[in-house]
Amino acid sequence: MTIPMLYSKIHRATVTDANLEYVGSITIDEELMNAAKLRVGQKVDIVNINNGERFSTYVLKGEKGKRDICLNGAAARKVHKGDKIIIIAYANMNEEEANSFSPSIVIVDDNNDIIEKLSNL
Repeated sequence: MTIPMLYSKIHRATVTDANLEYVGSITIDEELMNAAKLRVGQKVDIVNINNGERFSTYVLKGEKGKRDICLNGAAARKVHKGDKIIIIAYANMNEEEANSFSPSIVIVDDNNDIIEKLSNL
């Protein structure tokens, strides 16, 4: 048996763009991806703090240092530039892994600069 557990999250990121014409996904600054231990193509849930929308998509790597958080394709209809979102990734773990795993939590400011990293929850 495996249990879906919180793997990582980027908390209160600011949406920098919404691109309806792109095929789909969320583009995340490479530095933020690394801090949250996210991979290209990884499934993530997006929670829009402004309007309560929750949806899933996958990660694309954005340019390091630009602090971009861009929702692409159909997901672009669920956010507006400037919205605050939480990007959440989960991992399936067995009971032993779940008991000892600590997720990576990345807290960002209004400019998507990292202000705190938590890993001992």
